[in-house]
Amino acid sequence: MDTPLVHIGFLLLIGYLFRLWLSDLRSARFKKPSAGALPGAFHCSYTLILVGVAGALFLVAGETVGENMLGISNEQSSMTVLFALVSIGAGFGEELVFRGYLLVQNKGRVWLWASVLGFSFLFAVIHPYLWIWEDGRLEIQFSAKTFFSTGIVFLNSFWFYVLRISRGNPSKSLWPCIAAHAASNAAVFFVKLAQGHVSGLY
Repeated sequence: MDTPLVHIGFLLLIGYLFRLWLSDLRSARFKKPSAGALPGAFHCSYTLILVGVAGALFLVAGETVGENMLGISNEQSSMTVLFALVSIGAGFGEELVFRGYLLVQNKGRVWLWASVLGFSFLFAVIHPYLWIWEDGRLEIQFSAKTFFSTGIVFLNSFWFYVLRISRGNPSKSLWPCIAAHAASNAAVFFVKLAQGHVSGLY
């Protein structure tokens, strides 16, 4: 069910989880980490956050230019303002799961990079570009647009993982990943708005 009430409920849930994460972040700051703290609830440098956001915006710019070059910019889906907010909020949830819980960090570099590539592939595939669920049926979609968009999602995921495991992020904070993901989803909304693909408030 895809209704405004569902979207608002989802935003409230994400807001609650983010509040818990910020609480764990504050505890870590005062060196009183809680036993069941959410992953990546640590501070990092503002420089890394800015680098993360810049990289995410670069990828959105590359996606926009690429779609224009391939002549597929008119094939993108429309978005409402409410769904844009949901998308930005979902970025936090995705970071918590993919760059937080699913990253394999304690089994050596081979496992680390295997998890980065494997979960980036999974992250890309679960986004509904190569497939669509309609009328209770799964339909596979192969086109320049679907492959290109899936590839961009993979690159975004890879970038978010790089931010998490970077040497410039010794605490393995999720802050740069969260900021980059939010900036990416917000930028996509503004690109859609400029191209006339925003269909209303909700």
